Amino acid sequence: MNRKPKMTPYTLKNFQTQFPDDASCLEWLKNYLYPEGIFCKNCEQVTKHHRVASRPSYSCDHCGHHVHPTAGTIFHKSPTPLTIWFYAIYLMASTRCGVSAKQIQRETGVTYKTAWRMFKQIRSMLVEDGDPFGGKGGKPVEMDETYIGGKRRNGSKGRTDATDKIKTPVFGIVERKGRVVAYVTPNVKKETIMGVIKERVLPSSMVFTDDYCIYDDLGRHRNEYQHNRIRHSEKVYVVGDTHTNTIEGFWSLIKRGSVASTTT
Repeated sequence: MNRKPKMTPYTLKNFQTQFPDDASCLEWLKNYLYPEGIFCKNCEQVTKHHRVASRPSYSCDHCGHHVHPTAGTIFHKSPTPLTIWFYAIYLMASTRCGVSAKQIQRETGVTYKTAWRMFKQIRSMLVEDGDPFGGKGGKPVEMDETYIGGKRRNGSKGRTDATDKIKTPVFGIVERKGRVVAYVTPNVKKETIMGVIKERVLPSSMVFTDDYCIYDDLGRHRNEYQHNRIRHSEKVYVVGDTHTNTIEGFWSLIKRGSVASTTT
């Protein structure tokens, strides 16, 4: 019987050993971008390159042509040291509940403006591809909508309409044990949400939602979707495998990170 190899955790000590300085970060980036060696445009072949001491670049041993591994990356022309960039990436990749820009500021000592820019740039590299969700035999899909932002007028709670500009409506789709996407939408009306669903979710998908009325049409498209609902309005949250706990857990992480990023 074949067993999966045991996964060894990548600790902070491992990170500090692998990336003790900017030179080691640049060397890693160079090896990642050019695994077969650097192709010199002047020599028109892969040639040996040596590190230039005075700048973050490598020079061809034959013609002296310079190659900058940071060009075209999120590190391009950034005055922030690569060690700080790499540490911020390590934090965002290794923290299960998410990391805010404010935490990056505290951990690295950069200004909040720099931390926020790094946060946005790193997040931009984590964008999922546009492949559709679900499909016949595919992973079950959960959907839900939420609101992110400040307090509502008069301290009201729950869903609201499109005239309430204090909170931003967001619609999310998640595959169980798979990908997740979230969209800022102008509202959470049926026609808006159904347009997103038809674009991103394949026919014959097994779909789980709550009993909000915007999902009524999913049940009328039996040839397109297999739709199961959990009746939150009746205080029911799980019936067998019918639930929306996955997407709600995602919202919890997003809101926790959003609050943390605005905390001073």
